[in-house]
Amino acid sequence: MKKLINDASDVVADALRGIEAAHADRLRIDHDHQVILRADAPRAGKVGIVSGGGSGHEPLHGGFVGRGMLDAACCGQVFTSPVPDQVMAATTAVDAGAGVLHLVKNYTGDVMNFEMAAELAAAEGVQVEAVVIDDDVAVTDSLYTAGRRGVGLTVLMEKIVGAAAEEGLDLAGLASLARRVNASGRSMGVALTSCTVPHVGRPTFDLGEDELEIGIGIHGEPGRERRPMASAREVAAMLVEPVLADRDFTGAPAIVMLNGMGATPLLELYLMYGEVATLLREAGVEIARNLVGNYITSLDMAGCSLTVLGADDDMLRLWDAPVDTPALRWGL
Repeated sequence: MKKLINDASDVVADALRGIEAAHADRLRIDHDHQVILRADAPRAGKVGIVSGGGSGHEPLHGGFVGRGMLDAACCGQVFTSPVPDQVMAATTAVDAGAGVLHLVKNYTGDVMNFEMAAELAAAEGVQVEAVVIDDDVAVTDSLYTAGRRGVGLTVLMEKIVGAAAEEGLDLAGLASLARRVNASGRSMGVALTSCTVPHVGRPTFDLGEDELEIGIGIHGEPGRERRPMASAREVAAMLVEPVLADRDFTGAPAIVMLNGMGATPLLELYLMYGEVATLLREAGVEIARNLVGNYITSLDMAGCSLTVLGADDDMLRLWDAPVDTPALRWGL
């Protein structure tokens, strides 16, 4: 294993110090609880938006803390859910009296610990709503979930819901919007290689030089099947076809994200986006907005994922709204 780290047990804490050094103008770090916060949180009258999960998926979630997206991100250990105390600290830190919305990827530990934190916060008088994200079409149940996994749609939801919160939408309205986004988006991923968790020191799974894992999870969970290595055009079809089979995206504009898993160069990601866009348009999907790059990764895994969101006019408007975070910035 070759990684730019000091000690495997200190990776998250050391990374948070680096984030603080890089973005002290817009973020602050609660090092005791390993929580990334907007520098100006809490903001009077604004619903706080909190998300989080295991580290190793950067820039998700900490890279999306800031104006127009999250108010706080809880940073669990690598591929490990944040504990209730972390989520509770984040929740109370961003509560300004208007309540707090938890956006939770559908992994058993995340769901359980966010639920426990919401109960603790409620006991202190904080109103909390939670929306669970379950957009992955690859498998119904996995090593980490009951039901579908929460993957790439998380990025799009944090942007859209974060923009609505910035405009002053109330807690009930934000929760309703988040559920609408969740119902309208689907994702599918593929891996070319495994990833290596620092404290494990070896690849999470074995994948032959001539093999692809179709439907991979963001923690290295197995997907639907293994297939021989194929061309970009063929791999694009392996992503597009299951997504379109699961939901009809015709008749309305779509936001499309072609996401890298951490070790795939942009040259290949843009190549893949070109293939995916062609297939979507041939299927009658109108691509209104797109995002290409590394937004929800799996450490050093090579591969990519596709997320398609059927967006109404309100979602498109919120997508276009200004955002100022370390990993996403436009409209300023």
